[in-house]
Amino acid sequence: MKPARFDYARPASLDDAIGLLGTEDVFAKALAGGQSLGPMLNLRLVQPELLVDISRLPELAEVGEENEGLTLGAGITHAAIEDRRVPDVTAGMLPRVAGQIAFRAVRNRGTLGGSLAHGDPAADWVTCLAALGAEVVIRGRAGRRQVAVADLMRGAFETGLEADELLTAIRVPRLAGGARWGYYKVCRKIGELAEAVAAVVHDPERGVYRAVVGATHGSPIVIAEARDAGAAAEVMAAAAQGFDDYETQVHEVALRRAFQALEQG
Repeated sequence: MKPARFDYARPASLDDAIGLLGTEDVFAKALAGGQSLGPMLNLRLVQPELLVDISRLPELAEVGEENEGLTLGAGITHAAIEDRRVPDVTAGMLPRVAGQIAFRAVRNRGTLGGSLAHGDPAADWVTCLAALGAEVVIRGRAGRRQVAVADLMRGAFETGLEADELLTAIRVPRLAGGARWGYYKVCRKIGELAEAVAAVVHDPERGVYRAVVGATHGSPIVIAEARDAGAAAEVMAAAAQGFDDYETQVHEVALRRAFQALEQG
């Protein structure tokens, strides 16, 4: 299949891009790396009238590091994180997760912000960044706002982004020296979408003992007080909606193995 016909624009600035996305009576979509949007266009699962190419906007490639953490432009690629071409404030969690996303060809083009804006429940960044307590920076005609990654998704492939808004940056808190993390996902083979994903972050100095379970039927399940695997699994089972017995079991396996990775350091 090929995409339905659409108009194409490459704005020169972030403000221009926001203006185009907010054009009245026009269904517009932003294009960054295109690793999620491209297949959807070809399958005609989405049929925008206007494609707004934001892949070369310099504002989306900016990186800033402070004592509190790291700000990554939404256009930063998975490969850049994997290769440590940007700073890491997570004791290796971001590069490790980036290296597990799909295939290298996808990681070379796919972007951090594009993955979050796509809203796929099985995406690695949704679970990882929610566990880290990261926030996204959103800009639109109404101004600028920040939203916790854990609150960005409203359901499967649904986010809180308005039509004229762009996810422009991600703010990741710096883990303290004694922090530990664990991450595990269940895939039938490398490169396929995960059947279950789990991330655990323990940062005693900051009072963080958080676990997040992804690849659900909608938003990730966030467990704020996840000090041990057994209690966290009980909370997950109670919070899961629409899981059958197999889904409950495979998500519990992912969660327990993320805790094991945490303990192994």
